[in-house]
Amino acid sequence: MGKYQRATCVLTTAVLALTLAGCTDDGPTAEDAARTLAEGLAQLDVGQSAFTSVEPAEVTGQLATITEGFAPQAPQVEVAGVEETGDDSATATLDYTWDLDDTDQDWTYSTTAELTRVEDVWQAAWEPAVFVPNLMPDEKLTLASVPADRGEITGAGGEVIVTERPVVRVGIDKTRVPEEQQGASARALATLLELDPAAYEEQVLSAGAEAFVVALVLRDDATRTVTDAQIAAIPGALGQADTLELAPTRTFARELLGSVGEATEELVEQSDGAVRAGDITGLSGLQLQHNAHLGGTPGLEVNAVAVEAPGQPTQRLFAKPPVDGEDLATTLNPGLQALGEEVLADEPSASSIVAIRPSTGEILAAANGPGSEGLQTALLGQYPPGSTFKVATSLALLRNGFTPQSPTECAEEVTVDGRRFNNASTYPAQFIGTIPLLETFAQSCNTGFISARDEITQADLAKAATDLGIGVEASIGTPAFFGSVPSEAEGTAHAAAMIGQGEVLVSPLSLATMAASVGAGSRITPTLLAPGESTELDPGSESDAASQAPSDDATASASADTESSRDAAPSSFTAAESDTLKTLMAAVVAQGGAQLLRDVPGEPVLAKTGTAEFGSDDPPRTHAWVVALQGDLAVAVFVEEGELGSTSGGPLMQAFLAGAATR
Repeated sequence: MGKYQRATCVLTTAVLALTLAGCTDDGPTAEDAARTLAEGLAQLDVGQSAFTSVEPAEVTGQLATITEGFAPQAPQVEVAGVEETGDDSATATLDYTWDLDDTDQDWTYSTTAELTRVEDVWQAAWEPAVFVPNLMPDEKLTLASVPADRGEITGAGGEVIVTERPVVRVGIDKTRVPEEQQGASARALATLLELDPAAYEEQVLSAGAEAFVVALVLRDDATRTVTDAQIAAIPGALGQADTLELAPTRTFARELLGSVGEATEELVEQSDGAVRAGDITGLSGLQLQHNAHLGGTPGLEVNAVAVEAPGQPTQRLFAKPPVDGEDLATTLNPGLQALGEEVLADEPSASSIVAIRPSTGEILAAANGPGSEGLQTALLGQYPPGSTFKVATSLALLRNGFTPQSPTECAEEVTVDGRRFNNASTYPAQFIGTIPLLETFAQSCNTGFISARDEITQADLAKAATDLGIGVEASIGTPAFFGSVPSEAEGTAHAAAMIGQGEVLVSPLSLATMAASVGAGSRITPTLLAPGESTELDPGSESDAASQAPSDDATASASADTESSRDAAPSSFTAAESDTLKTLMAAVVAQGGAQLLRDVPGEPVLAKTGTAEFGSDDPPRTHAWVVALQGDLAVAVFVEEGELGSTSGGPLMQAFLAGAATR
């Protein structure tokens, strides 16, 4: 070996460690060269390798171009074997594994690299096919998600609620309008669609030169008011036909069912690779909370495309078919859900109607009015129940020796530890004095119940509420608030709890559960998903519920000691107790504050009205409540900014029950 050759060996050993140079029989071998090449390809940086006709930096640059659509992913590369084909030549077989998603199916393949010893340096012959079989020098890789067919959401009896329905994606196609006209077109289209013109103009101008910038997705049905002609009249505006998973109407159970659309940046980040940019996924409600079940598993396609013209694939290199989603069966009765929304359509305040079938616990409707402004009032609202809670208070009194005929003292007012409690301003004067519990309940005498506060403890009251389902957690397949009642309270706090004020909180769902328990003769567990469906929520979807929860002045003032009985003891509520509570509720319709329900067609209606004060205004603002039973139907009606339960909630309950008789 000459002096120059020895110097080259020393330099290579000192600086490059696992170089491809072979200076002596003890130097790096073809196997070493293959291993170094594999390590570099796995890192997309082959700076430690040598090549026969190209510099390592150029190869590294080519790798960056080839894989730019895969960033930050890179393959695992292993040397499967090295076969010597001559004294100074060898062929290395390289095994590649790309882990492209969170499934077990990876993209795997093998390539070969020809190695040649040149002046004792093992060099590789480079071509893109060393990296990916059959890849040409002017091609790069693209990774595309192939959407799975999404499962439908069905209601009672398998009736389809959410399914693919035709839509039109309306936007500006920047290739169809001169650059100087794009801003004006964006503003005109936004005005037509009643969007913010400035915001949409900025969105259009900041998009790529060939972008189609969607402004709004419209249902392509009889409710569509923006016509194709109006869209076409705006330069560059375009309507693209498509389909989306949609409910029958824009408002139908919107807060509960949620929506489907292109994955947001936040969802992509939270998904740990399960959701990619551009994927169609659940964005809210059940669609998000059960996205894995409904959405299935997207497939994958790896294509080679021309570097200079990437729009059309030149060859498909790998494909993994999608696994279609499964239907999600709910207990919703589409007719009753639509009815609830129709009844609430003209209510300006936040409002809701929840209906449950007592015999099964199935939630038939969870309707929110337009005044809820997209918040989930029906399931997540937290409000004092007012006099509707007297159903639970009466149960506690019955368990402590009272009967419907037991006398109670209904005074004009009662003072507890300096706090004065009154009846409603419309309370009939003829029922002031000593009256039986049945009349106290029917007329909703606050002072009569508060005067009996020493007959039961707060623990008695909390137990009665729990036995009727208030505060008992249930896994229904979507977040919900089931109510909370403090188990310890004295003085004014206990007095207020007797009439559903103070620290007692419920949702419309929990009051419907209470009414359904009375109807069933035992505590019911509400259900929203059909038997066999998992009620477990997808990881990370809980934040969606937090964004849908209404806020309330009364909620904010509730004590931290207020308890939700997640692990409630078995209920001791009996059929005999149920019969007595039904007698009390019948009196409310026969002679009390819900007499407008007497003429509802069908079986007799049993009810309890309620008005709950909240906030710090003088006079205080009030929530309006009504709960009712009719046959195998239990209903709770709520109006956030109401008057009295009988005047604000009563007509809504009347309309719902009358409509339910024909649905």
